[in-house]
Amino acid sequence: MHAVPATERDVIVTSLERDGITPIDGLLAPEALAAMQDAYRRVLGHLSWSTTRGFQQTDPYRRMVEDILTLDPTFQALALHPRLQAILREYLGPDYVLTEVKGWETVATRADFHGWHNDAWYDHELPQVPREVKLGLYLTDVQTGHFTYIKGTHVDNRHRHWNDREIADLRDRITDMKGPAGSMFLFDTAGIHRQSSPCLAPRWVVMYNYHDIRVPLQKLDVSAYRYHPLILNSAFLGGLSTEEQRILGFGNRSQYQDAHPLEVRHPRLQSSATWLYQRYLDGEYRLAQTKEALRALRRRLGGS
Repeated sequence: MHAVPATERDVIVTSLERDGITPIDGLLAPEALAAMQDAYRRVLGHLSWSTTRGFQQTDPYRRMVEDILTLDPTFQALALHPRLQAILREYLGPDYVLTEVKGWETVATRADFHGWHNDAWYDHELPQVPREVKLGLYLTDVQTGHFTYIKGTHVDNRHRHWNDREIADLRDRITDMKGPAGSMFLFDTAGIHRQSSPCLAPRWVVMYNYHDIRVPLQKLDVSAYRYHPLILNSAFLGGLSTEEQRILGFGNRSQYQDAHPLEVRHPRLQSSATWLYQRYLDGEYRLAQTKEALRALRRRLGGS
C-alpha cells in the first residue's frame, strides 16, 4: 500500500470542511475506467427481469444499476483506494464504512425532475447532522445533466427540499461538476445539491456512499432495508487487508435484518406481468411438445 502524502489529504479535507465538495483525480487508470464502462454497458442493455440481470427503473428518466461491486473488480478497488481511505478517515473518523454503491443512467431529457435537496439518511431526532460523504464517478463525458452543489451549505444542515427562489441568494456559491469520463468528486451529502437540467446526452454516474455505520438511520431507510450489508463477489475478495475487510463490512451484522420482507413496487403491474410471463412459458412448452410429437410422427411414417 502506497503512503498518501499528508499535504494532499489535508488539502482535500480542508476543501470538504470549507466547501463541502472537492474534485479528486488520479484514482483510476484508463484500463480500469474502460473495464467499468464495459461492465456498466452490459447491465444497461436489459431491464432486470426473471433470470435476466439488468437495470432497474423507478422513474421515467433514470435507470438504476444495483450491486455494482459484483460487476468488475475495478469498482471494489476504487472504493478501497489508499488515498481515498486516508481522506475519509480524516473527515469521517476511523469507524467509517462503505454503506452503499449505486449507479444511474439518466436518459437524454429536458425534464427538470431532480430539484435542490440534501440527503436524508440519519435519524432526524439526532441533535446534530452526522457526516456522510459520497464519491461521484462519471463513466461518460458529462457537460449537461451534471451534478451541481452549493458550497458551504453542508454544516449542520437538516434535510429538506429547496426551490430556485429559495436558493437565489446562494447562486454565487454554486459549483458545477462537469468533465470527461473518469472525472470524480467527493461531497458532504448535507450540502444542497441536485442533478442539473436539461440532460442532453445519456449520463452514467456511480455514487459510493460512506458514513459511520453506528449512526442511527431514519425509519424510512430501516423499513426499506436500504443500507443492508453490501453484496460482494467472492472472486474479488482475496488478499484484502483487515482494514479493507472492515470498510466492506465483513462480519458486521449491525444493519442486517433477519427475514426482512421483500418490497413489491407496483404490485398490480407485477402480478399482471407474472401472469403474462407464465402464459408465455406455458405456450412455449406446449409448442415444444407439439413439435416433438410431429417429429415422432414423421419418423414413424418414414419407417413404415
